[in-house]
Amino acid sequence: MNWIKQTLWSSIGKKLMMALTGLAFCGFLAGHLAGNLTIYGGQNAFNAYAEHLHSLGPLLTLAEWGLVILALIHIITGLTLFYQNTIARGSRYAVNKKGGGRTIGSATMPYTGVLLLVFVIIHLVNFHFVDKSNTTIFQIVSETFTNPLWVIIYVVAMIAAAVHVSHGFWSAFQSFGANHPKYMPTIMVLSILFSLAIALGFGLLPLYISVSG
Repeated sequence: MNWIKQTLWSSIGKKLMMALTGLAFCGFLAGHLAGNLTIYGGQNAFNAYAEHLHSLGPLLTLAEWGLVILALIHIITGLTLFYQNTIARGSRYAVNKKGGGRTIGSATMPYTGVLLLVFVIIHLVNFHFVDKSNTTIFQIVSETFTNPLWVIIYVVAMIAAAVHVSHGFWSAFQSFGANHPKYMPTIMVLSILFSLAIALGFGLLPLYISVSG
């Protein structure tokens, strides 16, 4: 067990944990977006989707706790790597260079990550922990996005998510050893396409709801 602990806590091990948890969240985002797109079908379709999720009962609770654990691993590991890189390099320029500072996504990973953490907390407060006893999730979402401030916050958060994912997606595959001239260009393109899908898919939803509502 000692070697497992040492391997996971090594620099390579932490990067692998970041890659694994990051790709898991990319999968979650894709599934979450697919479900949220039902809102274009109207309130009945969206409420039916939400009711279907809640009908899963213990499975949904297990999935939620799994996401919490993955988030903790991703955040703690990411902050640890950022701190170690900062100490090792001793200058902000060197840290950015090591993190692949050639793109906005790579240069801002820690900062967009913190912004997304704050956003997730806000999102959970707005839609998960709110009292749903005398209303529906569609009504809650609609009422939230009648406020232009919330629309702006969510759109900005989705831009930050896209920037974060634009680097994190291909970087995860690189950590798994896919850094090959034959495959990496395709992975880079997929990374950009996926980040755009996240930005447009999630970002347009509050705009659509605010206008249609």
